[in-house]
Amino acid sequence: MDAAQALADLTEISSQIEAAVLFDDEGGIQGSTLADEGAARALATAAGALLEGAARFRAGGGEVRQLEVSTNEGNVFVVCDGRRRIAATTGPDPTAGLVFYDLKSRRSRGAAGARPPIPARERATVKRKVLGLLGFATGVFVGSVLYRRSTDRRRERVDVYFDDGSMVSFVDGSPEAEKLLAAARDALGAVQW
Repeated sequence: MDAAQALADLTEISSQIEAAVLFDDEGGIQGSTLADEGAARALATAAGALLEGAARFRAGGGEVRQLEVSTNEGNVFVVCDGRRRIAATTGPDPTAGLVFYDLKSRRSRGAAGARPPIPARERATVKRKVLGLLGFATGVFVGSVLYRRSTDRRRERVDVYFDDGSMVSFVDGSPEAEKLLAAARDALGAVQW
């Protein structure tokens, strides 16, 4: 499966993802769901700026593995693994865990082809894990809906996840979030027609 097909499948199975681009650490586009090459390049450039800006939050080093920027207009997700990166945009209030899962699974398939089949003896274990994950995701979704309903105004924020498992989060109004929120708006603006 090539990168373009993996991304097309991604938008088909994930109704929350509106646009996605697969690119490398130098900004080279490997695939995109966008028909306009300029929009794909703009999304990749903005996502690269997000990763570069987020890396500054980690004084002792460590690489950014994924990030989410939530604005009132929509969300931007970026997942990276070594040189490969995938960026996606969604509307406001997506289920972030499911978007990250979809991006990670498509990123690995887009570059390396389809995954090998799971051996028969491991299927039961995988099924239990998937059902557990589904139950957890349902709980997270219900909790997030209840939480969002309880707040009057949606807060813009930046969540950055590092390779050592640590995470930082900044809300709108903090100096750390300002540049990243601007880059996220650039990414969202690149895919809106």
